Amino acid sequence: MFGVDFSELMVILVVALLVVGPERLPRVARTLGLLWGRAQRYVNGVKADIAREMSIEEFHQLQQKMNQEVLRVEQAANQITQTLNQQVQQVNSAVAQSAPQVVVQQDQPGLPPAEQKKFPID
Repeated sequence: MFGVDFSELMVILVVALLVVGPERLPRVARTLGLLWGRAQRYVNGVKADIAREMSIEEFHQLQQKMNQEVLRVEQAANQITQTLNQQVQQVNSAVAQSAPQVVVQQDQPGLPPAEQKKFPID
């Protein structure tokens, strides 16, 4: 983070020893260490929160993209289904129009032709 060399650190320690004094220097160093640790934990917590928020935002964007893709696939499937249904209907009507009708005779001999039934061949 900061570029502090060994020589600069020694100068800082000598100045701290002169300003604080040898009796209170260990207590001040301990307090500074505790404050430094708290500051690091706070910064790490903020970094983790920011990373979590970014991942949540990325997840929402991915979810929106997936929903759009699902809608596109559903629309394509519906169009294909409609096209296939229309083609099946056309084929069925063409078959129904071109199919010859067969006269099926009843099991009872001697019925007049008016009572005989006509069935299309499927």
